[in-house]
Amino acid sequence: MNEILLVASLFVIYGCVLLAYRLFGKSGLYCFTAIATITANIEVLIMVKAFGMEQTLGNILFASTFLVTDIISEIEGKKAAKKAVNIGIFTSVFFIIVSQSWLLYHPAASDWAQPAIREIFSNTPRLMLVSVLVYAICQRFDVWAYHKWWALTKKRFNGDSRRALWLRNNGSTMISQLLNTILYTFGAFWGMYEVPTLISIALSSYVIFIVTSIADTPFVYMARKIHEKGLVK
Repeated sequence: MNEILLVASLFVIYGCVLLAYRLFGKSGLYCFTAIATITANIEVLIMVKAFGMEQTLGNILFASTFLVTDIISEIEGKKAAKKAVNIGIFTSVFFIIVSQSWLLYHPAASDWAQPAIREIFSNTPRLMLVSVLVYAICQRFDVWAYHKWWALTKKRFNGDSRRALWLRNNGSTMISQLLNTILYTFGAFWGMYEVPTLISIALSSYVIFIVTSIADTPFVYMARKIHEKGLVK
């Protein structure tokens, strides 16, 4: 069941990225970035076992933010992609402040949610702070790497900027995701799990990111096609 859910969630989440772009254009991708950064940082608290590996949830949602920046880089350019990254950083910081303020309230006698909220979000500050730092580093690197790869492929194909989209997409994302996996796993979970478990989480996360990076390539092509055909509302 876990394997089926993960595969289904990949296609649903990536499909929603395209739908957001189709319905709302660049603004839709900015909104998706905000939603994904918040939900991924909650989902990452859940540990599951799938495909024979222990892993945290949230990997696909995190991967979708790289899909968003790659689509924006391809269609709108480097400056617009950096804006998406900045929106993700702002959203994460805002969520940390708001979610931690919930824990300061004294619940009413009839309240039933506060214990569960406290259990979940008492661990959030460290995870979120690490996430913000890692997100900022890796996403900015991804945007930079995407355009470096683009310059190389454009030169290789005599100025044709459309060629080798798959190479700049995967070349930038896979390196960025390796950096993301190492920094986030050891930064967020050091002291919470034994080193073998951390290595297992890192390896499984990167395997997933390789799969999600390859899987997102058709969606970047489809987004470019949507743009070229003028289908964005």
